[in-house]
Amino acid sequence: MHLVAENSKCTGCGTCLTICPLTHFHESNPAKAALKVDGSQFPAPGGYRVQVCDQCGDCARVCPVDAIHLDQQRHVYWVSPEECILCGACIDACPYGVINQVPNLPFVVKCDSCGECVRYCGPGVLSIPLQPGESLPQPHVYPTPAKPAAGALGGYAGRLLYVDLGSGATRTAPLPRALAEGYLGGRGFAARILYDEVPPGADPLGSQNKVVVASGPLAGLFVPGAGKATFAAKSPLTGSYGDSNVGGHLAEELKYAGYDAIIIEGMAKAPVYLYVDDDKVELRPADDLWGAEGIATEKALKDRLGYEFEIAAIGPAGERLVKFACVGHDWGREAGRTGVGAVMGSKKLKAIAVHGTKPIPVADEARMLELGKAMFQGCFQSTSRTTWGLYGTAGVTTWSNEIGSFPTHNFRSGQLRGHETLSGEHMRDSIVIYDKACGLCPVPCGKYSHSRDIYVEGPEYETTAMIGGMCGLTDINDVAYANWLCDNLGLDTISTGSAVAFAIECYEKGIITSKDTDGLALSWGDAQAVFTLIRRIANRDGIGDVLAEGVRTAAQRWGGGAMRFAMQVKGMEISGYDCHYAPAMLLAYSTTDIGAHHNRAWAITYDLEVGRDTTKGKAARVIELQHIRPLFDSLGACRLQWVELGLSLEHYAPVVSAIWGKEVTWDELLKASERTWNLTRLWWIREKPGFGRADDQPPARWLEDPAQGGPTDGKHATQEMVDELLDEYYRLRGWDSNGIPTPEKLRSLGL
Repeated sequence: MHLVAENSKCTGCGTCLTICPLTHFHESNPAKAALKVDGSQFPAPGGYRVQVCDQCGDCARVCPVDAIHLDQQRHVYWVSPEECILCGACIDACPYGVINQVPNLPFVVKCDSCGECVRYCGPGVLSIPLQPGESLPQPHVYPTPAKPAAGALGGYAGRLLYVDLGSGATRTAPLPRALAEGYLGGRGFAARILYDEVPPGADPLGSQNKVVVASGPLAGLFVPGAGKATFAAKSPLTGSYGDSNVGGHLAEELKYAGYDAIIIEGMAKAPVYLYVDDDKVELRPADDLWGAEGIATEKALKDRLGYEFEIAAIGPAGERLVKFACVGHDWGREAGRTGVGAVMGSKKLKAIAVHGTKPIPVADEARMLELGKAMFQGCFQSTSRTTWGLYGTAGVTTWSNEIGSFPTHNFRSGQLRGHETLSGEHMRDSIVIYDKACGLCPVPCGKYSHSRDIYVEGPEYETTAMIGGMCGLTDINDVAYANWLCDNLGLDTISTGSAVAFAIECYEKGIITSKDTDGLALSWGDAQAVFTLIRRIANRDGIGDVLAEGVRTAAQRWGGGAMRFAMQVKGMEISGYDCHYAPAMLLAYSTTDIGAHHNRAWAITYDLEVGRDTTKGKAARVIELQHIRPLFDSLGACRLQWVELGLSLEHYAPVVSAIWGKEVTWDELLKASERTWNLTRLWWIREKPGFGRADDQPPARWLEDPAQGGPTDGKHATQEMVDELLDEYYRLRGWDSNGIPTPEKLRSLGL
């Protein structure tokens, strides 16, 4: 009996690489896995391939000391640790490259067809065909569990890596236990480190700003969706704290290399990339990569260093300091929104390359494994599994349009005529070629598409909404091409779509003319004009130089009443839900700590649940979501297993407790999230004199212009609604009437 891989189904989640060493070594360390996931075909259409052992016996035939034995009953070859001499003959003989020699392990690692990887392969890639009367063998177990150091919590690598781009110096610092307990990881680490280490008033694009790349305590461990990393810096778009959460596989690789966060400071004199391979840390020249597109940079570095390296890179937009430039990773995953790509560009840091082979210490790996298996089974049994797996976030498009929330023509309306050809169903049938997952995701939302002559991950809902609906495009191929342009150039698709739509409306109203656009006519639904503006923004060419600053700055520069329909809060462009008449979602956008972004509190469903006409109870619900949803960013895990698959939140405190080696309650985790929320509020107070209630206001369009069409036709929110919501929100948060945290609230959180 042996493993069989149906590679057309592989999503690249890597769950098999995690469960294998946990089963055989009681250790979270994919370097000890007896199979491989090969993504070397990207960005071409080849997809992922799982390389598995077929028990051919070539390894046994070349072993000079007969350390590889055949189980005659099951025809499975296994390695005797006592007899192996680590000569490497079996590694050279293996036709699939799945026999591994691991540092500090006195024998090679080889598959024994135990089948644990089969049980937890969400897409059903792996199987072991059995003959009548056969059963799977018990796994060979060689316990080498990695335990936390004395006095330390499990789930962490235990080190922070500091990199000074100016001097080229690198150093490590121990992870303080107080930081782990108080802020958990991810965005919590980033907010605390940046608040302490970036001086007030620092130029976001100057040498005093820092970039933090942080993982969380769940990342890389056997928990569904535990593959999320945070990129953070003082945002050039808003002027205050900014972070972005990205999937892919960087979060876990960072911990395998032995670090919980990288803190990048100073400015390089010439382009460089950061090379991290376990304890080997170097700044290497990147002159040959400067000017290259983001995905091309990722491929070049993987070709150069090896496909086991995880790469995060900026494109030309980051190099040209576009205020909403992204950091790209994993062939189309983006750390967007807050302009961290521009901060990297200002530092001449083209990319970060990380590879690691170290285990992640866990206090009670047996309990973690038991709880993790229950969480995976919960995802597998979800009634939403099939639909979510087929369409991912693109499945939201039709629903959003039906409820009047699909942003159309710069948020004039919440319904788009012709939206059917942007739907998840149409996208799946017309351009999707396979599914693509982030680390340890059992039900992938990523869709890899082939449209015309390009390959692109997506489009996701937000891209379809902000480049499709906002700009009046109804051909999914046009949206996919715009998505591809943004990914390669390194642009946030949400802010880019908003900037393009804003320019179209300004042109339509005569606020700007063909003189401002260098002769380019702008109108709704003109795909070629959209593509041209995207390129101009990335290159800061003509009108693109203005739009590259964000819609708030563009409105200030162009005047003519444009600020009324510059759809932003705190300088950040609003993401893909129209809130003409959705008070909870409007409050969520108005109070989000990085600017108007949906990921902190997706409250639109609560508006539908209790009614759009009321404000009652909505502040409380928004606060609840603002603690729960960002908590996942601190833990290093994806929230969509909870949001879309219905995985109970009751799972998370027990699994964190098992990993930490210290019991923690759900309320204690929420308090850590609340602590980070208040800390980011203090960022705004520190960075913007006079900051307060006036900064928590939605754009005038939602308060003065009636929605056009759909179920909210003719309606809009009012300032009275906003005031009621903010009064209640501030009261429940323990802030004063101007939105400033009280000393009592700060003391209660240890701030």
